[in-house]
Amino acid sequence: MSDNRARQLAAPCVIVLLRSVAGVIVFRREAAPMTYELTLAPTVDSVGVGRRLVSEALADWDLDALSYTATLLTSEVLTNSILHARTPILLTVDRTGPGTVTISVHDGSTLVPRRRRHAQDATTGRGLELLDRLSQSWRIQPETNGKTLTFTVGTDIDPWAAYAGVDWMDADL
Repeated sequence: MSDNRARQLAAPCVIVLLRSVAGVIVFRREAAPMTYELTLAPTVDSVGVGRRLVSEALADWDLDALSYTATLLTSEVLTNSILHARTPILLTVDRTGPGTVTISVHDGSTLVPRRRRHAQDATTGRGLELLDRLSQSWRIQPETNGKTLTFTVGTDIDPWAAYAGVDWMDADL
């Protein structure tokens, strides 16, 4: 079996046996689920695990074009949850339309992210600005047991088009 075929079959899906006639087995691959959920430990390894879940869900839905933006924003939000909440995290990836995906990150901290001033060469402090610039929308839902940050990305808008020909470092994030 080729590596490509093995990867496709290993992806989350439902394989249904249709019939077995004269020793020939016929299978049908059914549509991938519309929602993926994963509980993550508050460790640095969870950022990569979360990115992979988002990437695999997008591939299952043939929405690979969203992968870079969705995984970048997922990394940013998961990293902030790990650094600031330090509680178990629930990552949810929902296909909310033909070319739209909503990603939610719930953690156990009731502290809501806030914008901070940062030096131009700082390596932190740009998460909310990235959500503003690259997602179609985002929101924070405070809850009694923590908070959920939710953002949406879609194929109808290319968030990177505004930066074509612009030096990203000069984009005033």
